[in-house]
Amino acid sequence: MSKRDYYEVLGVDRKASTDEIKKSYRKQAMKNHPDRNPGDKEAEARFKEAAEAYEVLSDPQKKQIYDQYGHEGLGGPFQSGGFQWSDFSHASDFSDIFDNLDSIFGGGIFGNLFGGRGGGRRGPQRGEDLRVSLELTLEEIAKGVQKKIKINRLHPCEVCHGAGSKGGTSAATCPTCGGVGQVRQSTRSIFGQFVNVTTCPTCRGEGKVVKDPCGACGGEGRVRGAATLSVSIPAGVSSGNYIPMRGQGNVGPRGGPAGDCIVFIEEKPHELFERHDNDVLYDLAVSFSQAALGDEVEVPTLSGRVRMKIPPGTQSGKIFRLRGKGVPEVNGYQVGDQLVRVSVWTPTRLSKREEELFQELARLENGKVPAGGKGLFEKMREVFG
Repeated sequence: MSKRDYYEVLGVDRKASTDEIKKSYRKQAMKNHPDRNPGDKEAEARFKEAAEAYEVLSDPQKKQIYDQYGHEGLGGPFQSGGFQWSDFSHASDFSDIFDNLDSIFGGGIFGNLFGGRGGGRRGPQRGEDLRVSLELTLEEIAKGVQKKIKINRLHPCEVCHGAGSKGGTSAATCPTCGGVGQVRQSTRSIFGQFVNVTTCPTCRGEGKVVKDPCGACGGEGRVRGAATLSVSIPAGVSSGNYIPMRGQGNVGPRGGPAGDCIVFIEEKPHELFERHDNDVLYDLAVSFSQAALGDEVEVPTLSGRVRMKIPPGTQSGKIFRLRGKGVPEVNGYQVGDQLVRVSVWTPTRLSKREEELFQELARLENGKVPAGGKGLFEKMREVFG
């Protein structure tokens, strides 16, 4: 099944700004979050699809590659080896340029054709990256937090110390490629001789093979085990953000460098607050008398409870703003606000005395209720822009 276009997934135009992409992603992430849709596999799939799309479109480099080459560019050679298109600006001659192309396509065909040095992947392989999901509360997000995460990863074998060979022995030169890590196949045509260079299938590009493998790791040089990592989460993150922990993934086979551990943030739905970018919304229920006469009430915030004044004549749907009581901007200086939306609570059961008082009030206010006015939707739109 082919992947959907990332812009279509997030419902944005190809010319959408970074902020527009971010807002659309957050909206979809909150709507399809697994915690809000327990057991709904389709919602979970949409959540992961949106996270994947945001990961690409929020990264200028990946977005540029995707815009030019689509999904194939992201999964293909343009993502390998840390290659940057800007590397061409530092190339001293055509052989340097084609050496860069060699590193992309995994062989020396361009260098062989045009006189460059060539060369493909050789030596120990890099280990695999790991993906970890980390759930955070809104309070943790507002302050930033240090978290301990437990993972299972491949680490160097303690018996052979990562070499893969039985004690005292060493890996031998690969008989297929002679230690080069590549095999070459020449073909002739009317245009001349072409050389196709591929990774050696015997040693997988390492140039060496283990003749007497270690019994503990089977010659891989690595075994699986548990590890605990400490990750620092900055304030202001949201679902879909990720933190790369360099070199904390699986170690490569037979002494290869370790991959990364990518920590993906998932925001837990809050029982009191609803997040809108860096602002948070809180619904406050007040009585008829509080709304009409005014009052001073206590409301919760992400940093503790504060007192807030309800002015006389407050209407249901009125929104008050508590400055600086929201979520900080990631790596920034601005802090969002807390919005307090007032709703007038209507009692469902009345005592005899209360009923008498309300009947008296009804006679006094007869004909005083104004018509029209802005609805709740219009008021919310004014607040959130």
